[in-house]
Amino acid sequence: MKIIRSVAQLRDAVASLKAEGKSVGLVPTMGALHAGHISLVDRARAENGAVVVSVFVNPTQFNNPTDLQTYPRTEEADCEKLRAAGVDIAFIPTVEEMYPEPDTRVFDLGQVAAVMEGPMRPGHFNGVAQVVSKLFSFVQPDRAYFGEKDFQQIAVIRRMVELEKFPIEIVDCPICREADGLALSSRNVRLTPENRKVAPNIHRVLAESVDKAKTESLPQVKQWVIDTLNSYPQFEVEYYEIVDPLTMQPLSAWNESKNGAPVGCITCYCGDVRLIDNIKYNL
Repeated sequence: MKIIRSVAQLRDAVASLKAEGKSVGLVPTMGALHAGHISLVDRARAENGAVVVSVFVNPTQFNNPTDLQTYPRTEEADCEKLRAAGVDIAFIPTVEEMYPEPDTRVFDLGQVAAVMEGPMRPGHFNGVAQVVSKLFSFVQPDRAYFGEKDFQQIAVIRRMVELEKFPIEIVDCPICREADGLALSSRNVRLTPENRKVAPNIHRVLAESVDKAKTESLPQVKQWVIDTLNSYPQFEVEYYEIVDPLTMQPLSAWNESKNGAPVGCITCYCGDVRLIDNIKYNL
């Protein structure tokens, strides 16, 4: 595995892979890698001749400076995992390499970015679009891989791809969970032992709500999820929305979704750690 820190070297290395006739899969990450990230790498490995993984904590997508400072950084361990997973190139740039000058681009992300995380984290999705568009233009992969835990983010990236006309296939991959159901996340390491015990109840309550959806209305199920989770002293639900899986627009009835099964998207504080998860209502 090559560890590359400059954009020029990255372009050269990818060009030689493509000269060998290899298709290229890209897995963009912010590091602190866990089994969820490695599942994306495995998928990319299975579907492409070569795999590039970026490890970069992108400052433009953080609207909370403390969150940026406390975001876990584990480069050495990350490289070991990537090597073991058979990655060809790990691209680990500095902020100065990614942003030699400030990125002032503002993307017209439309309705997919106007709900849920959009209002809660102003500027977050524009920052995601900035960094992912840069990675796409540096690597020009055939396919790029993203985890469904960040469900809304995938819709935003698809929108950015449409705007920028990148000829790249976006591949969304299922959420990976701990044995107790907690969605894998780099932020989980910040949970206190007590909060770590409680955190799996987010997924448990979402899973139970799928059964309730068979007999109850969408607003009733939505309220039940919020009330049930808020009844734990450790939890504070920031939002729970049940949305169309393509447009991300909130629904008021189960049959309103035009693009497949409704998806329930939750953001919930567990102590001071902000956790996200989602579930499909295949009714």
